[in-house]
Amino acid sequence: MSDSFTDRLDAFAPVVLSVFRIIVGLGFLVHGTSKIFGYPAGPALDMSAGSPWWAGVIEVVVGALVALGLFTRPAAFLGSGTMAVAYFTAHAPDGFWPILNNGELAALYCFALFLLVFTGPGPIALLRR
Repeated sequence: MSDSFTDRLDAFAPVVLSVFRIIVGLGFLVHGTSKIFGYPAGPALDMSAGSPWWAGVIEVVVGALVALGLFTRPAAFLGSGTMAVAYFTAHAPDGFWPILNNGELAALYCFALFLLVFTGPGPIALLRR
């Protein structure tokens, strides 16, 4: 019985991977639009903010590419690296544990995007590589 249940779950894995990628991409995109445009959660950062503003640009571009399934692996790699840098420069100085330094989101995006580097976009994508 458990084998057939596992087989049924395995059959849905590719589609669930695509849904996961779309949700991660859209979340990353909205995180960037909040920094750049102040939408949906403002205020927008001024371009003079430097690294955080440029991180927002990367989040918008990477989020859109990942959500659409275009160049998913290289985009996810760039996004993962950006979140690793964000974690170690902006959060880690305040303590090791993400729960204590408010770095949970950066850490989760880092590893969610890193997973997509290895899995690819799944079957529901504009470019399935």
